[in-house]
Amino acid sequence: MGGMNDGLVVTTSHGSYRGARGSGADVWKGIRYARARRWRRAEPPAPHTEIIEATTYGAVCPQALIPGIDLGKDATFSEDCLFLNVWRPTVVTPGASLPVMVWIHGGAYVFGSGSQGLYDATTLAVDGQVVVVTVNYRLGALGFADLSTFNEPGHTRFESNAAMSDVLAALTWVRAEIAGFGGDPENVTVFGESAGAGIVTTLLTMPAAENLFHRAIAESSPATSVYGGERAAKVAGNLLSVLGIGVRDVARLHDLDIRQILPATMKVYGQVPEETPGTLAFAPVVDGDLLPRHPMDVYRAGESMSVPLLIGTNKDEAALFTLMRPPLMPVKIPEIKRMFDTIRAEDPTAAVPTRESLSTAYAGASTKVAGLGIARDIAFRMPTVWLAEAHGRHSPVYLYRFDWATKVMKALQMGATHATELPYVWGNPLTGPAGVAFRLDGRKTGEDVSHRMRRRWTAFAHLGIPSGVEPQWPAFDEECRSTLVIDATDRVVDDLDAAIRRVWGDQTLHFR
Repeated sequence: MGGMNDGLVVTTSHGSYRGARGSGADVWKGIRYARARRWRRAEPPAPHTEIIEATTYGAVCPQALIPGIDLGKDATFSEDCLFLNVWRPTVVTPGASLPVMVWIHGGAYVFGSGSQGLYDATTLAVDGQVVVVTVNYRLGALGFADLSTFNEPGHTRFESNAAMSDVLAALTWVRAEIAGFGGDPENVTVFGESAGAGIVTTLLTMPAAENLFHRAIAESSPATSVYGGERAAKVAGNLLSVLGIGVRDVARLHDLDIRQILPATMKVYGQVPEETPGTLAFAPVVDGDLLPRHPMDVYRAGESMSVPLLIGTNKDEAALFTLMRPPLMPVKIPEIKRMFDTIRAEDPTAAVPTRESLSTAYAGASTKVAGLGIARDIAFRMPTVWLAEAHGRHSPVYLYRFDWATKVMKALQMGATHATELPYVWGNPLTGPAGVAFRLDGRKTGEDVSHRMRRRWTAFAHLGIPSGVEPQWPAFDEECRSTLVIDATDRVVDDLDAAIRRVWGDQTLHFR
């Protein structure tokens, strides 16, 4: 192929890729950024000599399929899944080097991919004049199980934090190669939602991530859901038990069929939050190595990476979790009480809110609504506020809350629940029944909300300041505590979280 497509051939350190011209954006799909060996950290990719036609997405990490996460009708699954995708605006000022936005998808650390249709970056890249990269990383047990407790002295079979190593490898690839795609390796914003945002807030505390990015955006980060080696070892033991493998036979884990590992992953994924409400089976692990300390300890010590941070949550985060069986987080009062009891047992000095203070803060709400509020605040809102306070002492922080919901979502008692900001950030209207609801109700307002969010998010990628839209969004500080409320009309509210802060206090509350 020659002629007009020649400009779409990009040569990287490992070989050349030919992209495709889309409607307003040039796109490269399925670029290998690393190799995955089961239970080991990411390794550099092998070089290739032929030009690869980068027009189809790479394989997705094997996972259970669930409603609500559309991986695409042509998705293929393989443990060999460390691929990324690049969007670049077709019309760019000659010689321009554009800001880069690297997306880390969510999905509770067990679902999703960077190639979901929702994350088609054409609109974001073209309107924002940015280069967008979306990344696959290993999920569930393959990415987050820490089996290193079963290593024999002097013999490493298993490495911790495989998925975190994947993301570091992708960011390393971006630093080395993105200039060939028109991106500026000295202006990289890492952004993510849910588990992806948890990875983002964790990266900000990892020595190995230094100098790999320059700004960060975290949407609904479960920032405190990172656990130590003891809890991780227990989860690893659960996995072995479900698989019917004895400690002396752990080498079998390398040869097991993925069709055995997947159901075991999902069983453990369900067991852990049932047995210990408020904890996840699979998440980043404090291993004393890649992740030396608990991220919240690093933030509290003022030692997080000094980069601008845009961070926030959704008004009704927890409503989505009422649909899950079993729920991923405790949303009913008895499970919430069990969660508090466990935290208190692990750390008698933990500032667990009293029943009286909770009753006051969530007064007037039904038991169900109070449970949802408590769940939202301990899992998402308060970790975000605690993190904003600590990080904001040395770097700019922009705090938001996403409140916009269509009438249909309100009628379903979902409101602005977890992940509902995503179509607006990406400028991709929902498909299926939710898309019909969107088109029937509030479309013009929804498009306006999307326009404003994309303007702010991409301005932040350009300048480190989410500017260009009224009202101006001031940086967060502990005196004014300015927060942008994103709704049909945006507004800035000082100390939006005053009522819940009085209950939860300023001492970070989390499992170890």
